[in-house]
Amino acid sequence: MSEVRDRVDAIIEQWARERPDLAAEPMEVIGRLSRVAGLLSPRLQEAHKPFGLTREAFDVLATLRRAGAPYRLTPTELYRWLMLSSGAMTNRIDRLEHEGLVERVDDPRDRRGCLVGLTDSGRDLIDRAMDAHVTNELTLLAPLNAEERKTLGTILRKLLLSLE
Repeated sequence: MSEVRDRVDAIIEQWARERPDLAAEPMEVIGRLSRVAGLLSPRLQEAHKPFGLTREAFDVLATLRRAGAPYRLTPTELYRWLMLSSGAMTNRIDRLEHEGLVERVDDPRDRRGCLVGLTDSGRDLIDRAMDAHVTNELTLLAPLNAEERKTLGTILRKLLLSLE
């Protein structure tokens, strides 16, 4: 039985043919990480559509939900968690506030600031969307057994920590 091959295998073979002097081994890892990320993204977004959420809206609501009761963060905390500019964060908050999923409230710790918090509707929506999201992630990772998922998570954490 022949080994199953992916597009990255073909790319590595092409480089080996054209530039045998090139150490292409890193491309096997980076190329696959890049392709996996690109293929996962639309499949993750697809799970949010039944809830009327974009990936961006999902991320904001999920960040507020995991912050714990009372599900509020400052805009600065939000954009730092989501790695966004303050302008991009403001636009997202405005849209979600318009939809009744978040609200701005005065920050009791800072009279000049505000907090962004989940409304009851926002909390209900993100709880339902999160259940579907995790089910979708398990489906996407189905080719890996529990031990493989744990090992991959550990390896990716090591790489991520070195990059961050």
